[in-house]
Amino acid sequence: MTALQVIHLQVTFPRHQRAKSDQFQKSWKQFYRNSHKTQVSLCFFTLSLLTSCISATPVNGTADLQICLKGLKDAIEKSDAMLYTPSTTSQTDRCTHKVLRCYMLELKVIIREENVDINKTECILIFDERLKPETNCSECEVYPLENSTTFYNKFKTILESLTSEKNTM
Repeated sequence: MTALQVIHLQVTFPRHQRAKSDQFQKSWKQFYRNSHKTQVSLCFFTLSLLTSCISATPVNGTADLQICLKGLKDAIEKSDAMLYTPSTTSQTDRCTHKVLRCYMLELKVIIREENVDINKTECILIFDERLKPETNCSECEVYPLENSTTFYNKFKTILESLTSEKNTM
């Protein structure tokens, strides 16, 4: 409806209807004036949804990391270190990258202590660089200390579940 048509309608309406038209125009102007607030709110809502989806991004390369981990099995199980070991819980679902980063940090400790060949550890370093930082996740030190065999088995279980989830998507 053009402005000319609105003016024409106002002139042709009886007096009491003209007041209703004025009220409609005032309320429309107020809505239009506040519509940018609605748009901003919708943008923030959309961004928050996207942010939660981004934090749940799948981890690429878990199958390769499984192969690399098998190559390090002897060095890991030979270690007598007690290691922070995240378990397979809902924390893993929500903070996958952070949990994997904890495992990477502990693997680096074993690699240094056991003097593992650098060629065997390259895949660990490459995978660690791909992990994204996550917020609102527990630090590694809150997880229980476990022996290296338990550490290896839990890490292997998490990688297997992540690889199977990725393959089912």
